[in-house]
Amino acid sequence: MKFFSKKILLPTFLLTFLLSFTTSCNGIYEDLEPCEQGVELRFVYDYNMEFANAFHNQVDCLTLLIYDEEGQHIDTMMAGRSETSDEKWRMKLNLPEGRYHLIAYGGIDCEDASFHFDPIPEKKTRADLKVNLRGSLLSAPKGHALHHLFYGDAEITVPKAGSSNSVTEETIYMMKDTNDFRILLAYEDGRPIEETDFEFTITDDNTLFNWNNSIIPQGDVTYYPWTRSTTSVGTTDDEEPSVMAFAEISTSRLIDGSESRLEVKRASDGKKVVSIPLSEMLLLLKSDRYSWMKNQEFLDRQSVWNLTFVLTGDDYWSGTSVIINNWIVRINNITGK
Repeated sequence: MKFFSKKILLPTFLLTFLLSFTTSCNGIYEDLEPCEQGVELRFVYDYNMEFANAFHNQVDCLTLLIYDEEGQHIDTMMAGRSETSDEKWRMKLNLPEGRYHLIAYGGIDCEDASFHFDPIPEKKTRADLKVNLRGSLLSAPKGHALHHLFYGDAEITVPKAGSSNSVTEETIYMMKDTNDFRILLAYEDGRPIEETDFEFTITDDNTLFNWNNSIIPQGDVTYYPWTRSTTSVGTTDDEEPSVMAFAEISTSRLIDGSESRLEVKRASDGKKVVSIPLSEMLLLLKSDRYSWMKNQEFLDRQSVWNLTFVLTGDDYWSGTSVIINNWIVRINNITGK
């Protein structure tokens, strides 16, 4: 019986001993695959009014800046549309143990990007990082449709590599830093209106961003329509076509408390018929529906704005309807400085 017992235990011991090497990342056999280590990053853009992830539909190129714990730039990673459009895609980083600050930008390195790094991040610290709107896009009287800009950041810790898999999974949540305005004009009686009879502008000081996505003041700029035309919206009581004029303007990020202003002037004599504190007016749309939401969050989540102005026969505005997702606020006395 003793001989029989040893015959069973010896192979069992050897089997356990060998398995300990074949399953270990630090085994003695160099031809074994090493344990997977590093960082896998997922990117999410759900900071919108739908509260749904639209990253894969809206971000067409991605730039990731990697800084160490002291704020020194150590690497830049990039991805194109083929990666960002894939919901299963993850950016993989090979980083040693330590703490890192990751800053991500969507749309800044695309072929038709509207924003650029100023200065270039390589060999610079995080505190040096700035993003600026290209000055060539602020032309008059015809503006430009801005390429959308997205921002996100995260602090991560990479643990010490161990004897088992040590993949760190992190998520970077993005927000949009650009806005699209569609401004509609109509006469009260429904008669046709020509878009060339009026000039549209938005002024703001919002073209330069710090590393933390805050605005650095550098003076007001003027945004002009990148397209303008007319559209038919049915007929009047006299069976005549009812025509509205429209203009579309793209801007950078809107800030609560800023002096951003939307103006409409009569082209014939430059008379100002509309002058609105833009951010202040848009925040009226929060109402009780979004009473729980902070003002800046509302301005950041909502990036598409439709504004409708109704004009009396003598070219005075009888009121303003701001329409977003079928939510309407009516404002009077909107002419001003």
